[in-house]
Amino acid sequence: MLASDAQLSVNQLAEKMMLSPPTIRSRMRALLQKGVLKIVGLLNLSERPELISAFVGINANARGSLDELAQKIAALPFVSSVSIVTGRYDLIVEILAAGDMDDLYRFTCELLPRVADAGVIERSESFVVMRSRNKWVHLPKGYWEDDGREDAAGAAPLAGPTN
Repeated sequence: MLASDAQLSVNQLAEKMMLSPPTIRSRMRALLQKGVLKIVGLLNLSERPELISAFVGINANARGSLDELAQKIAALPFVSSVSIVTGRYDLIVEILAAGDMDDLYRFTCELLPRVADAGVIERSESFVVMRSRNKWVHLPKGYWEDDGREDAAGAAPLAGPTN
């Protein structure tokens, strides 16, 4: 039910599930503490043209430490998710950048090569999302932090990570 509407109150959930509010609260608390459930706001990518979404396929020579490499990549700016996959690539990284292609360049040509020793990341291939349907995204850490800049209307811009 929360996947359809995360704004449902505990009382509304309890009523719909025919359970008591304390039971719902307890179950939600347990799921949140275990890291099974995370309640977040998502943006409709097609409604935010200033956001650039891309997938980066990575071939890695990680010698048994692919999960460690995935964790390092997941900690980089712009990264929404990292998946260890079957097929042509070892990892698929979803990134989200604001503004222009400079952030995609920075990720693939500066940040990614520094995450592992030389030769571990053998090659990467980027796939920029040109248009999407039903693509809801969360912003990676750092996107909503106020950096003190304002646009002409006096609002802080949607800015990518600065580190």
